[in-house]
Amino acid sequence: MKRPLGAQLSHMLRDRGVDVIFGIPGVHNQELYRGIEEAGITHILARHEQGAGFMADGYARATGTPGVAYVITGPGLCNIMTPMGQAYSDSVPMLVLSSCLDETQEYRGQLHQMKDQQAAAGTVADWSAQANTALAAYGLVERAFEEFELNRPRPKHIQVPITKLEADADPAPFPNQSALRTKAQPPDVAPVVSLLNLAKRPLFILGGGCRSNEWRQILTQLGAACFTTYAGRGMAGVNYPLDFGAMLPRPGSADVIASADLVVAVGAELGEVDLWRRELGHKATLIRVDLDPEVLSDHHRAAVKIQADSASFARVLWAVTEDAKPATGWTAEEVAEARARWRAEVDAERPGIVPVIDALRAAMPADTMIYSDMTQFAYVAKEVWDMAYPHHWHHPTGFGTLGYALPAGIGGAIGRRGKPTAVIAGDYGFHYTMQELGVAVELGLPLPIILWDNGKLKEIEDSMVRGQIAPNAVVARNPDFCKLAEAFGARSAAPSTLDALQDAVRAAFEADGPTLIYITPDIL
Repeated sequence: MKRPLGAQLSHMLRDRGVDVIFGIPGVHNQELYRGIEEAGITHILARHEQGAGFMADGYARATGTPGVAYVITGPGLCNIMTPMGQAYSDSVPMLVLSSCLDETQEYRGQLHQMKDQQAAAGTVADWSAQANTALAAYGLVERAFEEFELNRPRPKHIQVPITKLEADADPAPFPNQSALRTKAQPPDVAPVVSLLNLAKRPLFILGGGCRSNEWRQILTQLGAACFTTYAGRGMAGVNYPLDFGAMLPRPGSADVIASADLVVAVGAELGEVDLWRRELGHKATLIRVDLDPEVLSDHHRAAVKIQADSASFARVLWAVTEDAKPATGWTAEEVAEARARWRAEVDAERPGIVPVIDALRAAMPADTMIYSDMTQFAYVAKEVWDMAYPHHWHHPTGFGTLGYALPAGIGGAIGRRGKPTAVIAGDYGFHYTMQELGVAVELGLPLPIILWDNGKLKEIEDSMVRGQIAPNAVVARNPDFCKLAEAFGARSAAPSTLDALQDAVRAAFEADGPTLIYITPDIL
């Protein structure tokens, strides 16, 4: 039956598996809301469009399915552009649908008017497009979902003029069979196998693009050592004896990489925020496996390049090397010695945080999914906190935006109801999106929110001191965070010992709503 296009779009999204939409309604996009309940979709009302975008991001990371957000013309879209930029840099599938004005050139002074809304969104999205007909809107949605499956997942933006959203339209076409991604085949990995057969010290670098569970078995049967990027933590599981961990940013990792006689990087961008240096440090042959041609052609100049999804590559590699004789060039002792040395470096750079992290990790279930913010606590944890499962720690690594953790954690908790989810934030970053605490209270999410308060922008202060700049504008007056949480209707705790911290975390997972757990460096 005919319905306004806004309603038809909600039905179309439901037909493609969308069951949650994040957003804020307004007079310009209210037609999108006409069909949400009828389509059987749950809408999560954020307190700010930035929160809605981060929730969609967190939901997508938790579920592996696209996060969807509805926003209004102009300021609504501008507010969600920061999350879109984060999703772009971290390869997160997100679909943002917004309204737009019908005409902006001749008629000025309209509500929410921008000079070029579509172009603005295009600076932080994979693409931004305007649909001037119902068929165009349906086609763009279809294209977005196909690309989420086939290409490197990144955010898309579709805008529809207000009058088009209001106009009656025929239903969207029913979903076709999705296109099938090209899978790696044994001939594709033959060059890799040949080089592995000759290698005595093969080294794998596993990134966030790895989407398979076979890597521990592969590494074991090859006798290979590995590093992971921050986003790739957990790919080798816990206690794999040849796992150097997420220590690529340590300067000494370049020496280890230089000692390998074959380096294989899978699903890893190897950008600045992975290495904190420009060069990887390899001297041997470098093999790159990635979906993105831009990654394959970057300045690291891989000798062997395979464009393939990591899951099919892993399955084929596992099968064709099943009878391989493991390499013997690496020893568990050298790996353990390097990791201990680097852990001591991390502890010396930001003293006093490692023991708190160890206590926190011991109190959390192994399958906890963690969302962290831009804070020194997270910077330390990303290097020393070993993950038992892959894709269970999410951080705004690339774009590096403050305020990510709380709303993204809310989105993640919505996507994995019944499973443990936690948030780690710093005092300053929490200010950016703390209003979204109301959403977690409304939904009754058992969400521990670890708030690390060192009373300042400590990372920036330290950087200023290193640059011989007198620290300036690094201290802001904080509220009583516990009272703030209670004002929203959340629980709070302010443990003064590590044992009390662990008790508070365990209780938070059993609560019927969020708990803000306030800690300072004095906890030691």
